[in-house]
Amino acid sequence: MATTASLAEFPLFRNLPDFLLDKITALGNELSFSQGDTIFREGESADKLHFLLDGDVLLKVKLTSRPESITVSAVSQRFESFGWSGIVPPYHYTASAVCETDCRVLTIPGDRFMKLLEENPEAGFAVMQRLTELVSSRLRNSRQALLKTL
Repeated sequence: MATTASLAEFPLFRNLPDFLLDKITALGNELSFSQGDTIFREGESADKLHFLLDGDVLLKVKLTSRPESITVSAVSQRFESFGWSGIVPPYHYTASAVCETDCRVLTIPGDRFMKLLEENPEAGFAVMQRLTELVSSRLRNSRQALLKTL
């Protein structure tokens, strides 16, 4: 199970105060998935933020021009976040997350997490800046993957 000390190692939570990490830890739920399992599907309602504890997850999108989904990004770094749509309106996943290997994932309810950030605006600003960097990186990866399919 995630602890305050381990959460301090998550890139999204870097340098957050211990009292806030304690509250985030209390929100977390650890789940296990088998190779081939889908954690969430593109277009589904999103209500959680996810963090990789162990394993590898592929982020895939459907193209109208192809019958199969294409991989636009891989989540393979321990403590890396994915499923950011769970805290960003309109709260629908923009990709599917499929386990390439057996995985352990920490999930945090998006609404309760955002309430904590609203109550702690300085920390919330730092987290949202890091989230923006993540979204930007995933957008670049998606663009490159899509260009390769042309």
